[in-house]
Amino acid sequence: MKKILVINTGGTIAMSVDASERVKPLDDQAVERILPFLQRYADVTMVNFLNLPSPHITPAVMNQLRLFIEQELNQHGYDGVVVTHGTDTLEETAYFLDITLPVTVPVVVTGAMRSSNELGADGPVNLISSVRVAADPQSRDKGVLVVFNDEIHAARHVTKTHTSNVATFQSPAYGPIGTISKKSVNYHHAPLVREHYAIEHADANVPLIKAVAGMDPNWLGFLLEQPVDGLVVEAFGLGNLPPAVVPVLRQLLDKGVPIVLVSRCYNGQVQDVYDYEGGGRQLKELGIVFSNGLNGQKARIKLMVVLQQTRDFGELQRLFEQ
Repeated sequence: MKKILVINTGGTIAMSVDASERVKPLDDQAVERILPFLQRYADVTMVNFLNLPSPHITPAVMNQLRLFIEQELNQHGYDGVVVTHGTDTLEETAYFLDITLPVTVPVVVTGAMRSSNELGADGPVNLISSVRVAADPQSRDKGVLVVFNDEIHAARHVTKTHTSNVATFQSPAYGPIGTISKKSVNYHHAPLVREHYAIEHADANVPLIKAVAGMDPNWLGFLLEQPVDGLVVEAFGLGNLPPAVVPVLRQLLDKGVPIVLVSRCYNGQVQDVYDYEGGGRQLKELGIVFSNGLNGQKARIKLMVVLQQTRDFGELQRLFEQ
């Protein structure tokens, strides 16, 4: 049988609901109780690495998790890894691992939308499906995967789309790369682009700002006095911004702060098309980096990572076009 490491980091899958219907980490054994069911599919070792609600997860914690996975794979030669995680920041951790883990073995991230003692709890079946995916030879060299609700998603594309539905994780414009049935794991496509960046830390200070109609430039002006390493802006549509904020962005660029532009739309990518004050053409000419379809939270993770490689605009633009 394949040797699979299951790493628990907390989240709803490791929580219970109390008599007053409040969901919190009441039961340290919530995930461990699923272990006997997992042994049918692989030789599973389970480790309680953390027990944190996902809003408590930081990039520094993601990096600790990366180092732990690398250590365990090097020491014990596991055939695959499954990480259980809270859903609120699951996509960020999955994407961070996707671009920083130098491994070809399957790494799967999963969780639950319903706590362990709720009727219809989805944690057990998601975890079983994840172990099956991690143990399947087809799952090798596909990057970090997110398994939820009998679907397999690429970490690069998946996002949380619903506050409470068990089918919350979707990949807009791309769809799942595979599905899980009772008898088999089935892939129908895989990401063509794989990225890996060697890093030492994950402590860059990179804010994420969302554009709205009539936004006040003072909302960005305070960044001029802050020690920011970079900035990600969720722009309108194809990549346009209110003209009032352009002077502040120009000042940030003059200070050497790299700025990455994404769209607040969840489909498509930004392009330097519109030629007016605040339009994409002007923003690109200023030296703002245009991202190739990443959402804001993932573009922030990527910028934190690649700033350890370069701060050159041309090189950053090349990396974000991948």
